[in-house]
Amino acid sequence: MGVTVGLALLLLGLLALVWAARLRSRTGLPWAPVSYQDTGGREPERPLVSRRLGLVGRPDYLLDLRGRTIPVEVKPGRRAAVPYESDLMQLAAYCLLVEETSGEPPPYGLLRYADRTFRLDYTPRVRGELLELVEEMRAALEADTVSRSHADPRRCRGCGFLEQCDEALVVDES
Repeated sequence: MGVTVGLALLLLGLLALVWAARLRSRTGLPWAPVSYQDTGGREPERPLVSRRLGLVGRPDYLLDLRGRTIPVEVKPGRRAAVPYESDLMQLAAYCLLVEETSGEPPPYGLLRYADRTFRLDYTPRVRGELLELVEEMRAALEADTVSRSHADPRRCRGCGFLEQCDEALVVDES
């Protein structure tokens, strides 16, 4: 009887491992130790800071994969065939912050949507695009006026500056 119970427990343990591996594979993320986590239910981690660039950020996770740090940004409510450019630039900023804080650039970052994971290779071109964007944002912050940067009425509808904006793409229906 003792052998039967032992074998049953061993079988249950193996089934639990297989089930856990399947769940993990559905996340689309590599099996790697998490060195940083900024998600609900825990005390927030300290943000990554680059004083030189004036950037501060908190990726959802930093994975330690074979001695390299991989930033992960999770957007659980998003479903898209291709990633949003703004999400890619946010992930690129986390890659830059990892580089600035550790001295070692990550080879890539991962962007997780509800149903798929995208990989952003952190190349000199991506880094350059991000730095250009940061400069554009700084210039906009210092400017007296800033022109609308899109042609999407839905974005205007949700904007906090809609009532003061001379370039709004939606008509006030009152």
